[in-house]
This record gives sequence, structure tokens and C-alpha cells, in this order.
Amino acid sequence: MEIKICGLTRPEDIESVNAAGADYAGFIIGFPKSRRNLSPERAAALSAGLAAGIRSVGVFVDADPEVPAKLADTGAIDIIQLHGSEDEAYIERLKQRPGGTARTVWKAFQVAGPEDVQAACACSADMVILDSGQGSGRPFDWELLGGMTRPFLLAGGLDPGRISSVGGLEFLQGVDLSSGVETEGYKDRDKIRRAVAAARKE
Repeated sequence: MEIKICGLTRPEDIESVNAAGADYAGFIIGFPKSRRNLSPERAAALSAGLAAGIRSVGVFVDADPEVPAKLADTGAIDIIQLHGSEDEAYIERLKQRPGGTARTVWKAFQVAGPEDVQAACACSADMVILDSGQGSGRPFDWELLGGMTRPFLLAGGLDPGRISSVGGLEFLQGVDLSSGVETEGYKDRDKIRRAVAAARKE
């Protein structure tokens, strides 16, 4: 399965992700409520250090759409991830790049009941992430995932030791980890390595 390491903030985090060979690296941009928040300029600078083959994901919460659009169009990020109350009109506006290929847009859903799973299935985003909240670090009831009908990334309460327990989930394409690969609030190189290895059953 694929793996995204999210909430990178330091050059050493980039080095850890590069060494482990994750599929995606996530940067939280323009959301001061998060302790992992970065300015667009800082996120672009860190993203530039990613190894070839690791795709950068900018995570935004109800941002002015011009901000993620500009970062995507300049190549600072490869994927726009929406983690707020963005609706279908917002998603479609971001996906359409004038005079070029469509931007890649992901949308995160906080799963509390079957209706949230249904909303994720109906979403026009290129990929959906199912989570328990905005960086809560807690799992939700995975029994609800029986209603999924499309590929998704699973987030919330995952760490290197729990990745092996999710492999049987239908339509699971990958996992998204942040606090589960941290020690005392900072990304842990060994935990990132073990998480990537677990995702790939190495």
C-alpha cells in the first residue's frame, strides 16, 4: 500500500522521508491552529528537497483557492489536499487549470457515521482521505468502512505497529500518518522508516 507522511516542518524531516522512500510528503499550509503550520514559501522550500518519486501534498483548510492553485501551478506542490468544509464547487474550481492539465485534488473527510462515508464516496476529488478529525491522532470506527466503494487513504491513530492491521480493508489504497511517526512532537526518523516498511511489508 502507499504511504503519506504528513506534517513535515524541518529539513531533517525531508531527509527522513527521502531515506525511507515514502510515496507522499505532506505540508500543512496556512493553518495557524496547527503546530505543524507552514507558510507557502517555507512549504515550497522544503518540498524542493524531496527525492525524485516522492510527491508533495499541500494540506489546506478552507483556504483562499488562489493559494493552493498558485503552489500547484508553480510546481511547489504536486497535490492539493483539502481538509476543511470545501464543497464540490470549490473542488471543481481547483481541479480546472486554465489552458493546461487538471490539478490533482484530494479531500479529507471526518468520519463519525455512515453519512460521512457516503459523502466521501460521492466526492469528485481524485482521492479521499478518511480521518477521525483534523490531526486528532485518534482512530475512528473502521466498521464504517464497509460502505466504501472507491479507493481511499486511511488516517487517524495509525503508527508503524498498527499499519499491518488495516491491510484487509477493501478499497484501501494507502495510509496517512503524522503524530504516529513523532516522538515528543517531532518527526522520528526510525518511526518513519518502520512505517514505510510496514506499509510495503518489507
